Order: sequence, then structure tokens, then C-alpha cells
Amino acid sequence: MRVRANGLEFEVDDQGPRDGEPLLMIMGLGMQLIAWPDELVAELVRRGFRVIRMDNRDIGLSSHLDHLGVPSLLRASLRHALRLRVRSPYPLKAMADDALGVLDQLGIPRAHLCGASMGGMIAQHIAAAHPDRVKSLTLIMTSSGARHLPQARPAVRRALLSRPQGSDTASRVNHAMRIWALIGSPGYAPDPTRLRQRLTHSIERSWHPAGVARQLVAIAADGDRSPLLGRITAPTRVIHGKDDALVPVHAAHDLVKKIEQAQADIIPGMGHDLPEALLPHIAEGIAQNASRAG
Repeated sequence: MRVRANGLEFEVDDQGPRDGEPLLMIMGLGMQLIAWPDELVAELVRRGFRVIRMDNRDIGLSSHLDHLGVPSLLRASLRHALRLRVRSPYPLKAMADDALGVLDQLGIPRAHLCGASMGGMIAQHIAAAHPDRVKSLTLIMTSSGARHLPQARPAVRRALLSRPQGSDTASRVNHAMRIWALIGSPGYAPDPTRLRQRLTHSIERSWHPAGVARQLVAIAADGDRSPLLGRITAPTRVIHGKDDALVPVHAAHDLVKKIEQAQADIIPGMGHDLPEALLPHIAEGIAQNASRAG
């Protein structure tokens, strides 16, 4: 389904009962709505949620903003390391406005929010600036962006900035498999054949590295969201892998300290992904947190 909001078009998947509790799920850097596993969506629908997934701007089947150009990741990373201002083609706040615009077009005044990685950063902006729109907030493998927090391991950073060895689908899938091997869950290794099938499907659905670059620079430009977190009033659950190599688990403890009455769910063996074996646990965590909204 296509939804026009905030001057752009968004691909939206809307499942579950129309009168169910609306749950908007926002994915991370370069990830499409299908990165929320169908099995997780089914678990949530079974619990009575109306589950809404969307492709963020510049990724998947939503509007691509190629007219904004491709930013220099090297320049952005150097300025970020030197604590200088990073200019981005658009801010994360605009992506928060996108999500709210999608809810508006669906006629949903208030929803539960669940954001993963960059999606959790976007969700922080929504919950802080628009508390009346957010029933509950679940933050998965994400961060406040505070500068004192440990960063991704060097090998992970290098892999994220590298490119596939070829332009064909097989090369792109092999590249994604190498990244997954670095950031995935060491305690919940996926079946290699199923993982390759999922990545192939994703890459064949959309491949847009320029959009990923613009999103990445938007994260760098967003800086430290700590000042926003005290304004979050929605019941909050922080789900994070203890073995996350991309966003180390210190980020989860930091969020719990800064968001009033936030609850932590630190999962041993989980990395920066959504392992199939943990999907029922994650769904239950989202549902329990939603129930705190009353």
C-alpha cells in the first residue's frame, strides 16, 4: 500500500484487526520494512495488534531522494570524530515527521511505537516531541547517541563502509552475509540458507546505497539525543542484545537511566539482529510494555 505523507510517498504494510491496538514499527539504517520478520508480525497480530510497517524515506519502495546528492561518508565521519557539525541532506526529525504523517493518513491519532536501531532513534524524537501521539515505546538495539558511549568495533565500522565486490545480486548478497556475520547474534546463529534467501529477497526488492549514505549521515548529524529523553512520558521498554557488536549494550543501560521508568530487557547471546528463536520473547516484551499504557 502506498501512502503519501510529508510530501513523499511511503510503502506501508498494514496487518491485523482494524480496531486492534495500532503499533507502528520503524526499521533501522538501510533496512526495509521486510526486515521486521513476518513471524514477529504474526506473533503481534495474534496478540491483537494492528501492525504497521513502513519503508523509511530513501529506502525500499518509498520515495528516493537522489536529487539531494550523495554525501561524503569520509568527510562526515571525520567531522563527527572531531565533534564538528555534520551537515546532512535531511535530519532524523524529518523521518520522525514521515512516520507521524503515515499515521495521520491512516487516521491513527495515537499508536504504540517500536523502533530498531536507527528506527529507535527516530522513535525517540517522536516520543519526546509528540507525547500525545505515543501510547508506549519499545526501543530495540538503539542508542541515545551520547558521545561517551562505546562505539562499534573497528571491523564492523570498516565492513559497513565497504562496498560489494561486484554489482550483481550474488555479490551484493555475499557482502551482506559478511556484515551479518560480524553483527549478528553469536548465541542464535541463523540457518545460512534461510539467511541468504532473506537477503536475496531484500536486495531484489530494492538496492539503494545512496539512500543508505544519506540516512547514515543523518544519524551522525543528529548527535546526542540525551536532552530529549527526559521529555519521554510513554511507558518504555529497552530491548538489547548483550553481545551487540554494532551498538554495544552500554547504550541500553544509558537509555534506561535517562528515560523515566524505562525497563531493560538485556538478552545474552543476542547481537544486532532479530533472531527467529527470540521473536516470541520480543513480541511478548512489546505486548507487556503496551499493557503498561492502560
